[in-house]
Amino acid sequence: MNQEEILKRLLQQVAEGNLSPDRAWDKLRNFGFESLEEFAKIDHHRSLRNGFPEVIWGAGKTTEQIIKIIQLMEQKNQDLEQKNPIMATLIEPEIAEKLQAAIPHLQYYPVAKIVSIADFEATPKQPGVISIVTAGTSDIPVAEQAAVTAELSGFQVTRLWDVGVAGIHRLLSNWHYLAEADVLIVIAGMEGALPSVVAGLVDCPVIAVPTSVGYGASFGGIAALLTMLNSCASGIGVVNIDNGFGAAILAGQILRTANKLR
Repeated sequence: MNQEEILKRLLQQVAEGNLSPDRAWDKLRNFGFESLEEFAKIDHHRSLRNGFPEVIWGAGKTTEQIIKIIQLMEQKNQDLEQKNPIMATLIEPEIAEKLQAAIPHLQYYPVAKIVSIADFEATPKQPGVISIVTAGTSDIPVAEQAAVTAELSGFQVTRLWDVGVAGIHRLLSNWHYLAEADVLIVIAGMEGALPSVVAGLVDCPVIAVPTSVGYGASFGGIAALLTMLNSCASGIGVVNIDNGFGAAILAGQILRTANKLR
């Protein structure tokens, strides 16, 4: 159930006399955003505005801050009887261990470095297939960040790892993965050529993600970023270096918009 449906249900309960106005106000008074001490303002309204709930940026926050934010978001889910996934990204293993000690039901995805609370059965299954492709094995952490984000958001995901241009036959022999995709996320470091190759073969949107994998002259992913921005293949969108999360949300928005137009 999305937040628009939750609002309508609350109003209907008040109209039918099954919920008092005071109780409805308790549920709604921090519906837009809610201040948490002096360090955060939680955007409870985000999924109503753009379809996806706020996600916690883990890097730079203290463990205590992340715990308090997760607990407040979970309480809001309970108050509104909703099942929005709760996610925090860029969580190192030692931080995840402390978070799980405080919140035992928190799930940790170590490769993606994401922690989450999500009810998969209650999460609406979104339309379409997001296929994620990496040039090399070293790109997998960024790819898993994209894959886990998409899955927690309710999308079907397929994975295809280590099919870069240095051995293009590996990609071509897995053509069916490309053909079945509704949106492709293609992740590469080094010179970043793989998204251009893939975009020349498929009829769906391609989201290119440069990674910071590479030798010195790759400049921490800038070389791959510039290659992707200068691609001669059409239909490519490019996100920032190592931004698997952003690629997954963009893919989800493409599929949600396509479904709405249908």
